[in-house]
Amino acid sequence: MLRNIFLIILLFLFISGCSKKDENISILKEKNLETQMIEVYNQAYEEFEKGDVIYAGKKFSEAELLYPQSIWAPRAVLMSAYGYFSQGYYSDAINDLERFFVKYKNHPQTDYAYYLLALCHYDQIVDEKKDLNEIIKAKKYFNIVINNYPETDYAQDSRYKMEYITEIMASKEMYLARYYTEREKWVPAIKRFKKVVNEYETTIYVEEALHRLVELHYKIGLTSEAKKYALLLGYNYQSSQWYEASYKIINKDYKSKKLTKKEDKETILKKFKTLFK
Repeated sequence: MLRNIFLIILLFLFISGCSKKDENISILKEKNLETQMIEVYNQAYEEFEKGDVIYAGKKFSEAELLYPQSIWAPRAVLMSAYGYFSQGYYSDAINDLERFFVKYKNHPQTDYAYYLLALCHYDQIVDEKKDLNEIIKAKKYFNIVINNYPETDYAQDSRYKMEYITEIMASKEMYLARYYTEREKWVPAIKRFKKVVNEYETTIYVEEALHRLVELHYKIGLTSEAKKYALLLGYNYQSSQWYEASYKIINKDYKSKKLTKKEDKETILKKFKTLFK
């Protein structure tokens, strides 16, 4: 009986010793992997500083793969994405960032990752008539930054860039509205001009859109609707050229007041005399 108990104790001690040994080996391996990863990360950073973002990106990816559990792994992905972005390799940067969102959810630098992703799409906007997909995606990710991280510097810059995106989208609607107007397709043209008034009222295009609504409604015989938009234009932009143009449509007897040479000269003299009173 005593012999059996003794054998059990020996077996327990042997297993316990092996477990501790395996645990120590595991810790050493992890430390060794992290050391290797930091070395590769530093090499990648050196290449990045030299401007070789392609090679740097590969080294950052290598660093991440060496030890994905390390705090350096998500940093490596973001550095790789920024390197690609800085040299205009937007597809590579976007791939890195999308991988970051999948593998490193709730990371402290998620706000920066969304901001960088928005910039990748924003920087590809060249022509509002061709780059609608990039416009929509840039708007989507800037909105995520603004809504989820409102107090950050990234949100402040996102708001500024959203103003430009809004102008671009309004410009696209105006382009389509003019296209339909030229082809005398009044209904789709009116819908586009209305969209500018309702959704992009802060842009530089809203005055012209209101005037075109006056013009088109008057043309198709909807005088009351034309007057409604003329009143709206007059209330908000009475001093603009578009209001004057709309006023001429509604009031056929309207004549723009222009001073004669004599009246103009007298006005200038009056202003000149007041300087010496």
